[in-house]
Amino acid sequence: MLRLGPLYPILDAELAAARGHDLLACAKRFAGLGIGIQQLRAKSLEGGAFLRLADGLRAVVPQLIINDRADVALLAGAAGVHVGQNDLPAAAARKMGCEFVGVSTHNLEQVREATQARPDYLAIGPVFSTASKVKPDPVVGVQFIEPARKLWPGPLVAIGGIGLSNCRAVWAAGADAVAVISALWDALDPAAEAEKFLTAAQNT
Repeated sequence: MLRLGPLYPILDAELAAARGHDLLACAKRFAGLGIGIQQLRAKSLEGGAFLRLADGLRAVVPQLIINDRADVALLAGAAGVHVGQNDLPAAAARKMGCEFVGVSTHNLEQVREATQARPDYLAIGPVFSTASKVKPDPVVGVQFIEPARKLWPGPLVAIGGIGLSNCRAVWAAGADAVAVISALWDALDPAAEAEKFLTAAQNT
């Protein structure tokens, strides 16, 4: 079973390196906080380097999800893959043998279409303005969560510009988890920042 908690850290290899963080050490500390599911995103890494990084992370992350690359997920023995609208379709990733599959959606039409593949969770966003993507999709806002929830009863992950100042509103609107990138890696201590998110979730 996919154990999705209130915080879904995105292990952005490039951003972590740019901020001087040891990705493996941070992932291990996240796991120590009880965060079972973490997603590796490494847009600029070539296949071999990506696989080596995934192998290392799989040893410390209880349920590692690989962004985009179903092949890397399978070779590394990761828990699953997360696909976007322009990636391998969720049904194809499942057919390849990926146990867990998450799908990114950015409007209600995409939510409806994604549900047909019966993913293990849906990601919606960007909820707020984000700088973690070069060409982000239009902001959907917190108000998008309610209609998305009506279409999708399963685990719902909100992503995009989420930090400590607005995460409570996202959970309160119906999201099961918040996927966080910049707010973690811009912090001096990403694990300490993650702990603050978990505390906020308990108090929501």
